[in-house]
Amino acid sequence: MEYLEGQQGAILFNYNIVIKIKGARMLKEKFYEVLKEEVVPAFGCTEPVAVAYAAAKAREVLGKMPTSLELTLSGNVLKNAMSVGIPGTGMKGINIAATVGIVGGDETAELEVLKSITKENVEQAKKLLEGNYITMKLSTLPNKLYIKAKVFSGEEWAAVEIKDMHANITKIEKNGEVILEKKAECSNENSKEDSGNRDFMTVKSIFEFIENVDCSEIKFMEEAIKLNTIIAEEGLLNDYGLKVGKTRLDNSENEMLGNSIENYAIAMTAAASDARMAGSTLPVMTNSGSGNQGITATVPVIAVGMRMKVTPEELLKAVTLSSLIAIHMKNHLGRLSALCGCVIASTGSSCGISYLMGGKLPEIEGTIKNILGNITGMFCDGAKPGCALKVATGVSAGIQGAILANKGIVIGSDEGIVDESIEKTIMNACLIGREAMEETDKTILKIMVTK
Repeated sequence: MEYLEGQQGAILFNYNIVIKIKGARMLKEKFYEVLKEEVVPAFGCTEPVAVAYAAAKAREVLGKMPTSLELTLSGNVLKNAMSVGIPGTGMKGINIAATVGIVGGDETAELEVLKSITKENVEQAKKLLEGNYITMKLSTLPNKLYIKAKVFSGEEWAAVEIKDMHANITKIEKNGEVILEKKAECSNENSKEDSGNRDFMTVKSIFEFIENVDCSEIKFMEEAIKLNTIIAEEGLLNDYGLKVGKTRLDNSENEMLGNSIENYAIAMTAAASDARMAGSTLPVMTNSGSGNQGITATVPVIAVGMRMKVTPEELLKAVTLSSLIAIHMKNHLGRLSALCGCVIASTGSSCGISYLMGGKLPEIEGTIKNILGNITGMFCDGAKPGCALKVATGVSAGIQGAILANKGIVIGSDEGIVDESIEKTIMNACLIGREAMEETDKTILKIMVTK
């Protein structure tokens, strides 16, 4: 009897091991899936590019060149598409993005819809815009990210609707017939982003994943390092936008800035944003639907890693950690909000930098508390060249937060929005961006459209 009990106990013990192994494998697969969903390349700022994608798809459904276009956009899409450079056009804004999308966009390429446009396409789009080619109105739906492109040719028309995620087509119509219709990801403007069930994501589970993952299994993240390094180097070499990054690097030898790792990281990241916002024709690897967030979640970590001469494996893990922390936070905040995305992305990159400095879970949690207790409240007033300045601020705050946390210096739970629980701290910051800043968002848009 004792033997049977022992044997049964051994069988049960082995069964539990098998279950744990299977569970760990499933969790890894979930992280891979999230990364592949949220870290994707895009050509141009994602809001105007999403408009171009909807317009190009509507043209394809219509089956001929439209004679006019009607756009219905949410306030947040309008805000983020008004002032940003459109790749390959030398122009800014929604109208050129949508029109060049119609005349030369490749709708099969989704967020790289404009990668194949030609000078002839741009000239054709400019001529169309000389007339009243586009009419535009503000959406009354609660979705923060909403785009509807309706194209016309005589009595015929076609419409494409995008909701909640930049390439998420939820409805296609032609001449009154519904060709495609699917449920959007979320319908309430104050609900958190719901890109599937991601309750498994916590700071702890992300850190444990990074600690245990084999680098061969996240090798695909090397593309993020490659693409975003290239656009950073482009911004450092040429005069884009406000030249924030280039100017900082050019002045790195003077006493005001100095040749520190911090200044190098700020310069590289701001330079990438300079190029991105000014309409560079280079693609970037996005994070949670944003190019600037993709840049800010990767380039500071890359820059610090380069200067610290870390191994490729260490850098790959740090960039992946950063990307996952940013995604985790965006799951709670939502795709678009009044809170500047660089707050979220800088929090991610500060964790990656902490990791490169030898930080473990306590230091990474402390880093998050330090940055969220510092720059939460930085508002978004649209995608534009000036974003490079906010990116620079976020990177600086992130590096400071990581250095302090790795020395055991962390904002206390009795201060402001910081809680003893790291997950509650993240929720607090996202609650501010998602709900408390709602009126701020409306006021910013009102200011922008009435200037």
